[in-house]
Amino acid sequence: MPTIDLVDLQKKKVGTVDLSPQVFGCEPCATLVHEAVIMQRACERRGTASTLRRGEVSGSGKKPWKQKHTGRARAGSLRSPVWRHGGSVFGPKPRSYAYSMPKKKYRAALQSALSAKVAEGKLFVVSDLSLQQPRTKLLAQALRQFSVGAHALVIIGKSQSEIFQAAENLSDVKVLSADQLNVYDIVRAHVILISERELGPVSEVWS
Repeated sequence: MPTIDLVDLQKKKVGTVDLSPQVFGCEPCATLVHEAVIMQRACERRGTASTLRRGEVSGSGKKPWKQKHTGRARAGSLRSPVWRHGGSVFGPKPRSYAYSMPKKKYRAALQSALSAKVAEGKLFVVSDLSLQQPRTKLLAQALRQFSVGAHALVIIGKSQSEIFQAAENLSDVKVLSADQLNVYDIVRAHVILISERELGPVSEVWS
């Protein structure tokens, strides 16, 4: 069972806490994590690329010139793909790139990602992760104590609306609840902060 330090918002140690071995102490599997990230990113694609086929471009349907005795190549339409301003051949059309992977595999990938963050020392359990006022400045000062780099992930309860409001103006901070956790946000986070009281819900949802 992994055990890490319990800290406050000033990053001072106030005790220790035991983490769930199923969620935070499993053997990391890079293959599973990679598969989950690719799937998640594919589901986020808009898929709005669209080209015009030969039946959709503007132009007459009349035969440009007669079939024979002109000395020119045969032509049946001004909208032919071989002509300038002609239609596209096998061009993209709006489509969905979304697909799914088995729930057990995705759960294992998320457990692997969390376990890797614990092993790297990038996951901090905060005893009281709350703000007196929903102010961006207060949250930024608190995160600065943890040497936040490119991106930070904060895991709190849904009732802590002041954290959600304070993080709205911080582009490098993502705030999620236990049931909103996903592999991509965990992987891209430089530092993960989780409230002590959210360890139970995270373990319950993802064990």
